[in-house]
Amino acid sequence: MILEIRVRGPVALEDADRLGLVAEAAPVATVLRGAVEDRPALHGALTRIIDDGLELIEVRRLPS
Repeated sequence: MILEIRVRGPVALEDADRLGLVAEAAPVATVLRGAVEDRPALHGALTRIIDDGLELIEVRRLPS
């Protein structure tokens, strides 16, 4: 599944790479995009985002 995850504030490119996602700066947020294999992989990515102290704004599934 292809996702778009928005978090408040900047995300280092190394952190986005570690999550297997591409980061794009947006006003007051960072948009992370990429594919995850399944729900457990999604939950793992979200847990890492929260553990890194980032504020999760939105998670959206994009059309394939």
